[in-house]
Amino acid sequence: MTELQILDLTKEYRGGKRAVDSFTLTLRPGVLGLLGANGAGKSSLMRILATVTRPTSGRVLWEGTDIARRPGPLRRTVGYLPQDFGVYPQLTAREFLGYLAAAKGLRRRSARARIEELLELVNLSGAAGQRLGAMSGGMRQRVGIAQALLNDPALLIVDEPTVGLDPEERLRFGGLLSGLGADRIVVLSTHIVPDVAATADRIAVMGGGRLLHHGSPEELLRGAEGSVWELTVAADQLPLLRSRFLLGGTTRTPQGVRARVLSGHPPAPEAQPVPPRLEDAYLLLTAGPAVPEQVAAW
Repeated sequence: MTELQILDLTKEYRGGKRAVDSFTLTLRPGVLGLLGANGAGKSSLMRILATVTRPTSGRVLWEGTDIARRPGPLRRTVGYLPQDFGVYPQLTAREFLGYLAAAKGLRRRSARARIEELLELVNLSGAAGQRLGAMSGGMRQRVGIAQALLNDPALLIVDEPTVGLDPEERLRFGGLLSGLGADRIVVLSTHIVPDVAATADRIAVMGGGRLLHHGSPEELLRGAEGSVWELTVAADQLPLLRSRFLLGGTTRTPQGVRARVLSGHPPAPEAQPVPPRLEDAYLLLTAGPAVPEQVAAW
């Protein structure tokens, strides 16, 4: 079975900042949702996995081979969409994909067929002759998704892939990733929890460069059971509630503000327990010392 092993991986930059810190994880076919706030270390980890940069210490093994010592076997079978995806603005989408297909060593005839297939897959067949410089950000992102799939990769790494996509395109892309994960490893790095909820069968949460959690969505939800409450407060009481508790969201209603409170104990006698959502579990896991002390009852 296809396997990617990440073993005690650390990436340190000048000044001693650790973007990735002692990260260990084994990946097999399926979709892994890598969740974390901006600055959590996700992009640094993705660049190491894609062999764009090398770790300071630790190892990554692709099918048992250290990718730092022998990057070739992985590079031949990896698809990578970085967070900052650069294009040649004077080329059309079809020309750009053709150029990258040649760079990846695809044969011309099979490359042409693959490009047309991918243009249709990302809903760009009608705009394939348009220059990239004239495209919207969302359209260029779809071109980026297509180029990551050119070589039918066994390992697909996508870093914040839905930035610039409208809701319909996000749903379409999520369905695409779910299907791809049936027989390959897909790593979806994002800070958008709903994207992971709709796509991933495993979730890894990063914070401060470290792995905070790895498991199924159901396992992440179980960690938040009994810690999510809802109550309605007057609008002028909301700042005080926010200062004392971690809030998972608020909704304006005719009766006041309906607040979702994340706490290990009831924030008020009238608070009602509610089932957790993935967003709640993620916030509880990553809030750390930023969680209010909750020393006083509401």
